[in-house]
Amino acid sequence: MKLIIAYIQPHRLNEVKQELYKAEVFKISITNALGCGQQKGYMEQYRGVETEVNLLKKVRVEIAVNDGFVQPTVEAIIRGARSGEIGDGKIFIVPIEECIRIRTGETGPSAIG
Repeated sequence: MKLIIAYIQPHRLNEVKQELYKAEVFKISITNALGCGQQKGYMEQYRGVETEVNLLKKVRVEIAVNDGFVQPTVEAIIRGARSGEIGDGKIFIVPIEECIRIRTGETGPSAIG
């Protein structure tokens, strides 16, 4: 069992969701996030005052999958999020020690679904 965490551009979310659905991955969690990487932000003028904007809007996608779905899920995220420009995002894969479905009490891979 793995937890896949991806940070992507907000405007690529629909493409990522479509690619995940094609890969038969339907259970996802989405959170708005702020961050910066190689982009390092940009300068902006507001009412004549220059300000540095270094925390950019991102979307955090979290998907818990069984081991057989890790590679198809990662490939789907890459297909949907990649533009070839700096700031496309990052994917992290973290092991899950245990998963418990609250409604039924199921544990392990069957709880992820």
